Amino acid sequence: MTIIAVTGHMDLTEGSVPLVRTALDDLLKPYADDGRLVGVSCVAAGADSLFAEAVLAAGGRLTVVVPAQDYRRNKVEPEHTALFDRLVEAAAEVLVLPHETADRQAYEAANAVLVERADRLVAVWDGEPPTGKGGGTADTVLEARGAGIPVDVVWPHGAARRG
Repeated sequence: MTIIAVTGHMDLTEGSVPLVRTALDDLLKPYADDGRLVGVSCVAAGADSLFAEAVLAAGGRLTVVVPAQDYRRNKVEPEHTALFDRLVEAAAEVLVLPHETADRQAYEAANAVLVERADRLVAVWDGEPPTGKGGGTADTVLEARGAGIPVDVVWPHGAARRG
């Protein structure tokens, strides 16, 4: 079994989505053949959900990590709710962390679960350093590298973030 977790930007531009999805499909292709792929994702909008969809398309099993009990109600935007619900429903395992509120502590705890469970980490990441807020993509990459977990950075040519 190969367990691959994901971290990545939520704010991908519309034009970046197919580029990132293709790159993720290509990255996961070698793991698809043996049926032993497990993807671990918080299924947030953007990179997390693209990765989760790619894992399922590759025939892998999905583990969803929900950072807090109020996450879906208070943090999942209306335009992402249907996809979020579909991915949670498709998951082989759903782990809801005990935090009541989706805050920095909950996100950091969720990222710690990703790193603890992963054989590899996929980072849909533009390479920018941590913002200092904690719980972000760069923080998770640093945590994984510090734990000796291989990190595959996915940032295809032409990918960009909104704003």
